[in-house]
Formats: sequence, C-alpha cells, structure tokens
Amino acid sequence: MTALAGESSPELDPITLALIQNRFDDIARHMGWVMMRTARSPFFSDCHDFACFLTDARAELISQSDGIPIQAGCGGFIVEAVLESFPDEIEDGDVFLANDPYVAGGNHLPDWVAIRPVFVEGELIAFGCNRAHQSDIGGGSAGSYFAEATEIWHEGIRLPPLKLVRAGELQDDVWEFLLLNTRTPRLLDGDLRAMLGSTRIGADRVVSLIEEYGLAAGRRYVAALLDYGERMFRGAIRDLPDGCYEAEELSHNDCFEDIEIPIRMAMTIAGDHVTVDFAGTHPQVRGFKNSSLVTTHACVYLGLFSFLDPSLPRNGGAFRAVTLIAPEGTVVNPRPPAPMTQSTQSVAHEIVHVTWKALAQADSANACAGWGKGIHGVTAGRIDTDDPYVMIHWCTMPGAGAVDGRDGFDQLGHVITLGGLLLHNVEPYEQRYPMQFRRQEYRCDTGGPGKYRGGTGIHYDVAVEEEGVYSFRGEGLVYPSGFGVNGGGTGREAEMEIVPSGGPADVAPPYGNRTYGPAILVARSSGGGGWGDPFDRDPARVLHDVRCGLISRDAARNDYGVVLTEDGRAVDSVATLQLRAGEGSA
Repeated sequence: MTALAGESSPELDPITLALIQNRFDDIARHMGWVMMRTARSPFFSDCHDFACFLTDARAELISQSDGIPIQAGCGGFIVEAVLESFPDEIEDGDVFLANDPYVAGGNHLPDWVAIRPVFVEGELIAFGCNRAHQSDIGGGSAGSYFAEATEIWHEGIRLPPLKLVRAGELQDDVWEFLLLNTRTPRLLDGDLRAMLGSTRIGADRVVSLIEEYGLAAGRRYVAALLDYGERMFRGAIRDLPDGCYEAEELSHNDCFEDIEIPIRMAMTIAGDHVTVDFAGTHPQVRGFKNSSLVTTHACVYLGLFSFLDPSLPRNGGAFRAVTLIAPEGTVVNPRPPAPMTQSTQSVAHEIVHVTWKALAQADSANACAGWGKGIHGVTAGRIDTDDPYVMIHWCTMPGAGAVDGRDGFDQLGHVITLGGLLLHNVEPYEQRYPMQFRRQEYRCDTGGPGKYRGGTGIHYDVAVEEEGVYSFRGEGLVYPSGFGVNGGGTGREAEMEIVPSGGPADVAPPYGNRTYGPAILVARSSGGGGWGDPFDRDPARVLHDVRCGLISRDAARNDYGVVLTEDGRAVDSVATLQLRAGEGSA
C-alpha cells in the first residue's frame, strides 16, 4: 500500500483507522497461527521461532504483531532488497525467498524469509512475509550454529532475493537446490510449505480488507497509519529530556578467546528525534557474533519500543524518528565476509541492553533491569535413521530483568524475543529425541535482589541417551549479565557441564563443538537484574520467595533485611524493622 505524500488526511475517521490497524494486526497473528499448525519442525510448531509481518509496497512495516520482535522489526530491509533486485519483475502469484545479511536485507543466515507480493486491481499494494529460523541450512555444524566459523561461508547456504514461486508455479529446480543444502530435508520441505501457506492466507486477507474499503481509501488509511505511528513515537521522544546519553555493554569473548568487546552508544535526544551513534564500538571479530546492520537496527528499535509507552504503534512510521549511525567494520556493522549467525543472541543482547542503559539516564523511573544472557546450545545426532535430529535446548533460557511494579520472569526467552519465543513441553521432546528430562526447576538466590526481584533462571538436567554433537553457545557463562537498576542487584551468572556416562564432569566452553557418548547435560541459566532498593521489598513477598525456594533464609536477611521466624513460616516483624533501620546485624 504505497504511502504517497499528501494521501494521509486528518479528515479520515479515527475509529475506522484504529479498526484497520487492528485488522492488519489480526492478519499477522493469523499468519502465525497457520504457521504453527502446519509447520513440521518443532522450532515452529512448539516454540514459535518465527515472525509474520506486513509491509506496504515501499517496504514500510504496517504490522509486526506476531512472533519475535527482532525478526519482524527489521522486515522492511528484506522487502527493500526484493524491490531493488526485481524492480520490474514482481507479479501476482510470485513468492520470493532470501536470507543473506550482506546483499538481501537478512539478519542472519538461518532466518529465511518468504515474501509474497499482494495485488489489488492489478496494483502492487503490500507484501505478506514470514521470517522463520530453519532447523538446518548446511554449514559446519548440524543446526547451522557453527561456533568455529570465521567467515560467512562456514555458516550455511546464502540466498540473495530469488523467486521460489513464479506466477503461482513452484520453481522445482530451486526447491531441490534448497533441500540438497540441509541435513534435515524432510523438515525443511514441510516448513517451507507452511511458510508459503501462511503468506498466502495473509495476502488473501489483505486483499479482502482493501477491497472492503476500496483501493483509493485503503491507500489513504495505510498512509495515515504510518503517519500516526510517526506522530505518536515523536511525541514519546519529545517527553524525554534533550541530551546526549552514553552507555556501554560488554561481551567477553570472540568465540575463540577471552577478550573484552565493548558496544558503545551515544544516544542524542533532540526534540522529537533520536540519534543513536555506535562510534567507539569494538571492531568486528573473527567469531560468528558480529551483528548485521539489519539486526542492529532491529535491536535498537526493540530497545526503544520496549522502554517507551507500550501502546505506541510499532510500524515503520515510527522508525522515521530514529537515525542510526553504525561505523562500518565494527561488531555492529561488519564488512564481509564476517560470520554472524550468533549475532541475533549476542551481540543483539548487548545492543538492547546498551539502548536501555542510555534511556535509563533520560528516564530512570522507567528503567529496565538487564536480562540474563543465554546458554542454550544444540545437540545433534541420529535415531536409527540416516536423517539426523537437531535439538535446541530451549529450556535453558535465562531469567528476565525486573521493572517498576513487576518482578522479572523467572524464565523467558532471551531478551530479543521479549517473550515471543515459547518454551516447549517436556513430554513431546522425550518422544522426538533420545533424551530424558531429569530436572527443570527455578534456581535459588540467582535473581538480582531489588524492590522487584530479577528472574531466577532455571536448573535443567537432561540425559542424552545416544552419542551426540554439542554446539555450545554459552554467552551467559562466567560473567553476570543481568544488571540491576535504581539500586537493584545483579543476577547470577550461568553454569553448564557435561557428565559423560562413567566419566568425570566436563565443564562446557562458552563456544565450541564437542562430541560425547551418552551423557547428562547440566545447565543452570543466568538470573535477571533487580529494580530498586531490596530493603524496600514487601516482607510478605520475601517470605513467599523463601517458601517457594527462590531465595534462601540467609539471602532474605542479608539482601532484603527480612528476618523470618524460627519455623520459617512467617516474618519476624520486629527483627525486620530493626534490621532495616540499621539496628540489627546482617
């Protein structure tokens, strides 16, 4: 829906405008439901590791209401790449596919995007898109998280914008080419068909919506939606004090050795515009955690939107108020052929954190405490078949940071998902994979103390009953990562080890590939940061946490100034008041 200058009009009915935005959002969510119900891989059917979104004919986002924000928030870039690659060759019935971060507007190679143009009365008006993380796309490691990668060709197949469907006809040669470049062709075949189906449903519903109002009115309303998004976002920025706010966040290795990798940001707020400058950020690294420019944009948008008013429209109009400067050759905008598959977790996590840290200087009351960094890796092997399995250990996810009025979630997907990633049920995974889950419970004394406590993270033990290759991605190991705000404490770091059958425990590396026979994977994920002074926490909530096993009696006294009765069933109010007043002993 081309947002032409002058088409937006203040005379448009605001109620109809809101209804149309809600209907676009519903279309995006419906696309997601179709994907979950029809995809073959549990990556999608169980965990929702994808996002569906809609853009107008000029690649501005109309709706990103489904799925993981980092996957949808940068969707306009890949549609722009299609428009540039096929300026006069986009026809009704086409579907494009792309993934490359350097030439196709991709974020990282495993996320493939199906892009379907939408026509009404012969005119291109929109695109319906599905960005989905494939189970395997080749490369040096099953699951395509190759921790030893030093260039992008090690990471799997690279796709420029190409036509997968031409005027309604599936391109069989392209399809066979894709299936030859994966270790899991059965999954990929079913998942690609689900992606095509979801975009077809979305396109049909967009056509019905526009035909209901008429093509000319549809153009005006979409232009008005984007203008409204811009106007509301600029208003939220205008409410913040002008100034330049500087912040830094660290990653501690390049996947091969321990080095400090600072991500530095200077955020300048001037009236209704925000400029984000990454000058001084570390040069690109040899490991696979460099962030594509597309991912960097998506993380900054995510950081801004999650900090500001949650009612703000999350469409491309809002992005007009943001200028992003990412020096080329840095870890947030690398030069080819730098690898980057890990970047959607790290350094994406750090980019979100540094955005929050800068914003907290402008508005400390709305500060977000840091989330724990992830440690979930991949185990791959075979189950009496020539087809390998690829299992991501989703349930090792970290605790989230607290905000004013709410404790951090004790376990949630890493920060770039903001809860959009679902954690699977144990029982189906025991049926699919040669594994038995032995423990999955919240940790104790790991969430950052605060008036609102950080999320605890999880203690996770799983017995892998056959030989497997483990691809480790332990960014949350060794160093605490869930920073506290406004007096809150930092969450605990993660821990992970492998206990082979009949052998001593082997401490897992932050990054790398190792092969083990039958073994037990023991993972304790990292905690989120706390918000506010822990001595301001309601003693009744401290008691509840102790009785639930989330904090110990010692932590209740030492961190929160709360003394329990001898039987641990109640708060000793007198002793607590004395301790919090500084009259008792911690």
